[in-house]
Amino acid sequence: MATPGITQEELSLIKSYLLLLFIQKVFERDLRIMQESGVFKSPELYTELITNGDMQASMLLSEVKREFKTSQIKVFRIDQDEHGVEAEYVCRGYTGEMDILWSAIRNEMLVRMRAYLGLTPVSQLLGSVSHQHSVQTH
Repeated sequence: MATPGITQEELSLIKSYLLLLFIQKVFERDLRIMQESGVFKSPELYTELITNGDMQASMLLSEVKREFKTSQIKVFRIDQDEHGVEAEYVCRGYTGEMDILWSAIRNEMLVRMRAYLGLTPVSQLLGSVSHQHSVQTH
């Protein structure tokens, strides 16, 4: 059930914020591993691709943070467990909680990361799209 007084757009902003934080962590981790591994013959090609994806995510995260200020949103706690991510937020004085299952996070992260890297969307590769709605708000 959604928190009274919070719009769907504001909930989407909070979800995007959480996803972008995790995407940046993944890009930065992958970039570090790639640079340190010594396995690639031409790592600069791959690191450039990931760096560009990370920059795209960073730019979008900055936009979300600007929207947070405009909408008076603040995420003040993010917890992770074996089931997923739980975040507490305040929006214009209303306090709420958002729970997202890991399966939903992974699926959406992959879709977004492909876009940030300039890759073909999975839906085009598979020929169909299946959406999983695993976000709960309180």
